[in-house]
Amino acid sequence: MTTEAKLIDGKAYAAGLRERVAGAVAQLKADHNLQPGLAVVLVGEDPASQVYVRNKHKQTLEAGMNSFEHRLDASTSGDDVLALVEQLNNDPAVHGILVQLPLPDHIDSEKVINTISPAKDVDGFHVINAGRLATGQDALVACTPVGCVLLAKDAMGDLNGANAVVVGRSNIVGKPVAQLLLQENCTVTIAHSRTKDLPGVCRGADLLIAAVGRPEMIKGDWVKPGACVIDVGINRIEREDGKTRLVGDVDFGSAKQVAGSITPVPGGVGPMTIACLLRSTVIAACAQAGVATPDL
Repeated sequence: MTTEAKLIDGKAYAAGLRERVAGAVAQLKADHNLQPGLAVVLVGEDPASQVYVRNKHKQTLEAGMNSFEHRLDASTSGDDVLALVEQLNNDPAVHGILVQLPLPDHIDSEKVINTISPAKDVDGFHVINAGRLATGQDALVACTPVGCVLLAKDAMGDLNGANAVVVGRSNIVGKPVAQLLLQENCTVTIAHSRTKDLPGVCRGADLLIAAVGRPEMIKGDWVKPGACVIDVGINRIEREDGKTRLVGDVDFGSAKQVAGSITPVPGGVGPMTIACLLRSTVIAACAQAGVATPDL
């Protein structure tokens, strides 16, 4: 008799994290007269980005923080975006800066990201933060990888000594999540499209993190019985009736018959991203003010 995997409820965990962030913000205001502030820069009219920025603004305010929105026309020059970033770098009320990607093609995203002060880089994309993470130093870390590790620890408890396989090697998820898992004393394998016997590599994982961007690529028979599966993928595929549905990088139907615990898509990793962004903004504010970070 097979037992279906326990569903990892990212929505519920994220709600609890946002509550802890709100408590930390209230404590910082009371003890240090410090109100963390997050600035978000959106260039252009990308519909998905607009929804995401609106949700960030709403949840930032709900946590008791200051929210600064800068919406720029798609034709805004790269120099004007850089000038705005420098202005935010020098604004003491702003503790975190996030430039929403993707940027229009005429703007150099890497140049913009690396103009953000590393101390305010709450997306964790600046080369200095990436380097600090890779060398085991304190760093602001990309929000989705942090969310993955928090959910894995909640599902598995101690990750010490676990065999972790990360499928995907992007700078945004794959590489940083591997570094975070090393800090948790996992034995980490980064796998990708060129990996020989990818299904066999995945079957060795106590913790399998899928971040490859291919709909339902990882099948149930790739999953070790009882493993924890964290699915970062968000892919839209067309249904028979012409409508679209969201699926992850894992074939959820077959994997849930084998795994011990698994994140659904939607409702798994996705809700964690903004909650972890708020968490990073509190951490950045405390570091800039030279005060202890509340337990988050």
